[in-house]
Amino acid sequence: MTDPGKVLGFLDIAGAWDPSLAFVMGGAIAVAFFAFALARRRTTAFLGGAMHLPGNAPIDRRLLIGALVFGVGWGLAGFCPGPAVVAAGAGVTEALVFTLAMIAGMAVHEFGAQPASRGAPVLE
Repeated sequence: MTDPGKVLGFLDIAGAWDPSLAFVMGGAIAVAFFAFALARRRTTAFLGGAMHLPGNAPIDRRLLIGALVFGVGWGLAGFCPGPAVVAAGAGVTEALVFTLAMIAGMAVHEFGAQPASRGAPVLE
């Protein structure tokens, strides 16, 4: 996932589609499914802290716009956040530019967000 060519090949479903990243995503979904199932049965984390799991929030305008911006950025750059940080650490200039732009976008959101909208819902 740190190779933008591989990511863009996966996103090019009308052209030379490369389905190999579907296996990466499928593996991640499988691991997350069982991890969340285990986490929901626990009241404390393995290291003793409180469990903070995401809640179910309705699909709203902010979520749709955020998903759209994320998808456009992913499609244009060929990076998503985690692999971009890895590639930036490996010295890939494009990934460094993407990561800096991503951090700037997060800062703009954080300083421009309403106080009530900061932070995700927490289940305790």
